[in-house]
Amino acid sequence: MKRILLGLLLITLSAAASAVDMPLTDVQGNKVNLSSYEGRWVVVNYWATWCPPCIVEMPELQAFHDHHVDKDALVLGINTELIGKQQLLDFLEDYFIAYPVFVSKPTQQSELGLIPGLPTTFLVSPRGKVVARQVGPVTRDMIEQFIENWDGQ
Repeated sequence: MKRILLGLLLITLSAAASAVDMPLTDVQGNKVNLSSYEGRWVVVNYWATWCPPCIVEMPELQAFHDHHVDKDALVLGINTELIGKQQLLDFLEDYFIAYPVFVSKPTQQSELGLIPGLPTTFLVSPRGKVVARQVGPVTRDMIEQFIENWDGQ
């Protein structure tokens, strides 16, 4: 049942033909490119502080990040709302979020693909290709199972 649920929730993207890159700006205003994380799995999670399902999945994302960051994967959160810097920093502290968080204006489209609602999570392979998208909450187990079962095609 868990495998069926995983298959329904994480949509595999077969059009992952080319590597993607995008500029990212963190809460402090520092800039980095997604390509700087190439060589590891990258979970890119679009979220907002007003989004209850986003808040529910945050401990799962943090657990995944903590377990994998020094090995093979990491989480990047992208806050997609108009919010003050201090308000966002306070929120991250209140919810014990330590994975890198970047900021973006509200959007329904990114370099990674369509963002029809929040949360939306993209999984980028170590080769820099978007291989899955989930609209709605994800769990650590869902992400780990997908990566474990990924056949590279």
